[in-house]
Amino acid sequence: MTFCLGIKTKHGIVGLSDTRITSGSETTTSKKVYVVNKKKHTFFIMTSGLRSVRDKAITYFTEVIKQQDDKFSKLYETVNELGKQIKQVAKEDEEHLTKSGLNFNLHAIIGGQLEEDGEPKLYLLYPQGNWIEIKRGTPFVIIGNSGFGNPVLRRSITYDETLEFALKSAFLAFDATRISANDVDFPIDTVALINDEFHIKEHRFEQNELAHISDFWNSRLKIAVSELPADMLNRAFQENDTRIDEY
Repeated sequence: MTFCLGIKTKHGIVGLSDTRITSGSETTTSKKVYVVNKKKHTFFIMTSGLRSVRDKAITYFTEVIKQQDDKFSKLYETVNELGKQIKQVAKEDEEHLTKSGLNFNLHAIIGGQLEEDGEPKLYLLYPQGNWIEIKRGTPFVIIGNSGFGNPVLRRSITYDETLEFALKSAFLAFDATRISANDVDFPIDTVALINDEFHIKEHRFEQNELAHISDFWNSRLKIAVSELPADMLNRAFQENDTRIDEY
């Protein structure tokens, strides 16, 4: 499984992905973020799904980028091209994968800003090659193992947050997933794009660099639970005044 996350705020975009690759009983580490930085032309791609499908689609896409990238002036055009390459891989491999009991399940998060984009854009691309844009209403998207990180983000993230706050929330969403699922883990890769800078900053973090944040969050959660104004719940330990009908 995978954990990849993109968050868009009024200040720009941040993204975070794990690096764990699980194949049968083997576990390895592999980068899941592809970045292009050019003058007034920058974007990143994060992917989840079968390793063979992901690698093939990105290889095809990389070849196209070498030849045609300068022709794209808006990010959606880049997204369309990646969708086209995913469709090509599906045409070549989906039938054989299905016969083997595997799903063609490649998803991608694409974020960036090209010359004619008024601001950084963030998209979710589906295995069928279609896409949606991530906007103000729900300004984040997770692909891969999404169930454990969603509650953190839904409670914390709005479009008006700073990028620093967004990255903190992204890490907590990852950390919640990491401690709940054994197929998501460190190291993590982050990307950050500030409005109109046209340059994505990448960084990799090891577990020992961020362990103090996890410890801090865990201790604060315990304190918060202890201090909850939940006196009403104490009635659960008392005899009920009225009989509860048994079914």
